[in-house]
Amino acid sequence: MLSVSVISAEATLFEGQATAVIAPAFDGEVGILTNHAPMITALGTGTLRIEDGGSTQRFSVAGGFLQVVDNQVRVVTEQASISR
Repeated sequence: MLSVSVISAEATLFEGQATAVIAPAFDGEVGILTNHAPMITALGTGTLRIEDGGSTQRFSVAGGFLQVVDNQVRVVTEQASISR
């Protein structure tokens, strides 16, 4: 499992567990699964998806970065909103 945080300038939008994170990096989508290698990447504009079994949380994000270390995924974004 991944421990995921989504943080914008206004608030923490999500903190919880997930099986996968799909994020809009500056050069295309990046997928993160359990035991992913450590990395950091700049975010572009698009939909961030956080999957946990059968449910998916979606957020519209623009700018910022994504960091992965020891099954912890931290998304810090300039703009974010919950997407339906």
